Amino acid sequence: MPLHRKNIFRLPPPAPTTIYVRRGYNRVLAEEFAALKRKRAELVQDKIEAHSQGDLRENFGFKAAKDAIRAVDRKMTELDRFYVRNTFIEVDPATWLTKATDTLQLGHVAVVEKEDAATKRRHRFTFLLATYGDTTSDPASGIECLPHTSPLAVALLGLTTNRPTKVALPAGEAVLTVRSIRNPVQAELDRLLASMQPPEVEES
Repeated sequence: MPLHRKNIFRLPPPAPTTIYVRRGYNRVLAEEFAALKRKRAELVQDKIEAHSQGDLRENFGFKAAKDAIRAVDRKMTELDRFYVRNTFIEVDPATWLTKATDTLQLGHVAVVEKEDAATKRRHRFTFLLATYGDTTSDPASGIECLPHTSPLAVALLGLTTNRPTKVALPAGEAVLTVRSIRNPVQAELDRLLASMQPPEVEES
């Protein structure tokens, strides 16, 4: 029997795509990085002043400034990694989905029926297929933001109306039926899409 070499080389997974349906997210990242640089410069000045006070072994101000600088450096490194690891697609809401489509796409408002395969219970939702991180709801219209990265959104994207589709979700198998698809109006977008914030980067 011929020997088979072990396949020890694996291609890395593709970089995730973070979609923001608002212009200016790159500016938000740049402003956050600039704020961290300013904070670091202030801490360096504090460290220099504490250093001039004498014995460093019992100089708690020097140690605190040193630790704070390290923490800022870690945040700057993680923010830089966040930017490198992700692809940012910026879309102007004014031109967002101006053409009607037959399939459910990012940015559509959809009425969705979900039937649990085990219990046969049915639930009806009205979703805005939204961008990463958007989880708000609008009591006035009953629309909830469904982030495009969620398992339910991944199963819904690309479906057409009135075609029941059996899918596997983390909570179990379900049958999804899209009852209607439409474009959101500007007032709904204004209420549902929160202002952009810098990412909550995790220190590794």
